[in-house]
Amino acid sequence: MSTPTLAVWKFASCDGCQLTLLDCQDELLTLADQVRIATFAEASSTMIGGPYDVSLVEGSITTAADERRIHEIREQSGVLVTIGACATAGGVQALRNLADIEEFTSVVYARPEYIDTLATSTPIAAHVEVDYQLQGCPIDRGQLLDTLAALLVGRKPRLPAKTVCTECKNRGVTCVVVADGIPCLGPVTHASCGALCPSFHRGCYGCFGPAATPNTAALLPVLRRDGMSDDAVDRVFSTFNVTTFAAERDDT
Repeated sequence: MSTPTLAVWKFASCDGCQLTLLDCQDELLTLADQVRIATFAEASSTMIGGPYDVSLVEGSITTAADERRIHEIREQSGVLVTIGACATAGGVQALRNLADIEEFTSVVYARPEYIDTLATSTPIAAHVEVDYQLQGCPIDRGQLLDTLAALLVGRKPRLPAKTVCTECKNRGVTCVVVADGIPCLGPVTHASCGALCPSFHRGCYGCFGPAATPNTAALLPVLRRDGMSDDAVDRVFSTFNVTTFAAERDDT
């Protein structure tokens, strides 16, 4: 039986999710004994051609070249897993989708005519079939390792559809909304962070994007009751997962 191959790819992103993989340290050494890491530019200049058993893809599609490259990667990958908010939702850079890209480039760049970009920043799934998605900004290292381990032994990864509120209850974290009136996106946010912010007495910021069936309409009046203005509500939904949260709010 041949050694499975793993490839890690980057598109428009900050590299934070790839750094999460590198931060696994001891586990990554164990992983390296089980797979052949064919391509991972963040860690090595070695580039081995496909096909690849598993590809991890970080980043959003923002150029025509990106569009072509993701199709090539999909064709060479047995399983394709998107990692992080950029790859699963377009990322913070998807704020461009709500504005005029020509105006942005004229303000930011001295020679905007040299900039070759699409008008939108879109998730990988908008262009090719994606097998699994790991949400977050950045992703959770435990969920990443569990997903890779599952794929290596041929089982389906465990990607729960619960919310951050569920994680708070599992950890015994007191609800910051009920106890202290702190605005929190936990009721509508996908779990997997371990309720990090509420455990430090702060409201959830929605890093992991909307849950499978978020009741955003019910949460909005609670946020306003707890002191958020309409502008503040707009801002808190316009961060890591602006496009997916915007879609949920439009549905309400």
